[in-house]
Order: sequence, then C-alpha cells, then structure tokens
Amino acid sequence: MSRTSYDRYLTVFSPEGRLYQVEYAFKAISGSGHTAVAIRGKDTTVVITQRKVADKLIDASTVTHLFGITPTIGCVMTGLTADAHAQVARARREAADFRYKYGYEITPDALSRRLANINQVYTQRAGMRPLGISMIIIGIDPEVGPQCFRLDPAGYFVGFHATAAGQKHQEAMNHLEKKWKKLDNGRGADDPAKAGQSLSRDEVIEMAIEAMSTVHSTDYKPGEVEIGICSSHEDEEETKGLWRIMDEEEIEEHLLAYAEKD
Repeated sequence: MSRTSYDRYLTVFSPEGRLYQVEYAFKAISGSGHTAVAIRGKDTTVVITQRKVADKLIDASTVTHLFGITPTIGCVMTGLTADAHAQVARARREAADFRYKYGYEITPDALSRRLANINQVYTQRAGMRPLGISMIIIGIDPEVGPQCFRLDPAGYFVGFHATAAGQKHQEAMNHLEKKWKKLDNGRGADDPAKAGQSLSRDEVIEMAIEAMSTVHSTDYKPGEVEIGICSSHEDEEETKGLWRIMDEEEIEEHLLAYAEKD
C-alpha cells in the first residue's frame, strides 16, 4: 500500500507507525497564520496572540482567539476557528459539570487532563476526526499558583513555564528557551522553576510581547495583539486571581514599556 492509502484512514497506522490524519491536524494549526505565546511567572500567567481581521467589513470587536472558561481559567486557541469554538464550548461544559458535581471550581490541570483525554479519543475512532487546534490553558491554582498547559490534537498535554503554538511556534520556542537560559544563569541557579518564579507581573507581560515582536520582526500596535492574563499580583485589585482580557489602553502601556526598555 502507498502512503496515500494510509492517510485516508484515521485509525490505520502506516508501516512507520504514523497516523497521517493526526499529523495533518498539526499542519492545520501551523497553517492558521497565527502565533500564540504563553508565559508564567511568580504570581502571573499571560497569553498573547495576534489579532488579524480578514476583511474590512468584519466587525473587529467580534474577532478573538481568547476565551474565558471559568472565572479563574482562560485559554488561547490557535488553528481552525470553528473547531476552536467547539472545543471551548466543551471545555465550559466540562468545567460546569465539575463544579456541579464537586462544589468547587475545576483546576487548570484537571481541566487540561480531561480535555486531553477527549482529544485522544478523537484519534482512535473512525467516525470522528481530530480537531485542528492547539489550546493553551492558563489559570491560577489555589494551591500551586499560576499554571500554563498546552494541549494538542493527539491528546498530549503538559505544563510549561513558557510555550508557543501556531505559525512560527518553533522560532518562538527557541527564543523563549534562550531567555530562560539567561534567567537560569542570572536568577535560578540552573533551576528553570526557580527562574520562572522570580518573574514579576510586568516582566512576564513584556517577555511575551518581546517573543511575539522578535519572532515576527514587527513592532505591534495595541489593536494588533490580544493579551489575556490571570494574576494574583497586588496591582490586580478587583480582578485578583481572575481571568481577564486586557483593553487596548493597557496593552499600549505595556507596548510602550517594552519599547522604552529596548
């Protein structure tokens, strides 16, 4: 059988042990034209993504890749928009079921594990197809603090200090790894966890902006990016520990701070 015979079926392995349809789902994420970056620090976790409006007639306020799942958990979706909306709706339903069953809000890692399990089921049944999206979940865990998880169409999830998804995600990951090595040498004594825990709220936001700007070699304007944040920092008075999306004025402040830093 040729390769084309194997990539017609989701549930049939090739002789090399590959599932081509799952690999094509990863290509759908990279081909979406968007990049998302997430970073967590001492008391803050942040996601940033590009805001692209495909047509001048589209209402820009209705275009977003950031979604709230619970009051304390949010996510950035990269890939096929329709699949993203379906996944967000499922995530909200799972979080609501957990709250109803156990009486308290689901934690970011429990939600990530549940959604990853669902994604994995989509890779083993012929009547389904994998969702062409990468989901980065951020939130504040009441016991362990800021959390950041990335889920992929294969059903794999893992926690990150910093991560990226979408177009040019590998370049973004390489940039973040270099930044983390500098943090290790300067602050963390070769311990990535300690290095990340030393990052303040503003440092986390500016590092995310720097990653996006460096990878795309662009100085972004406030309307060209979206930033979602969960922070227990004292500056977050009314929204302490809650998921929220920054408005353009606040984004502009951080863009200016990053520009002046350079």
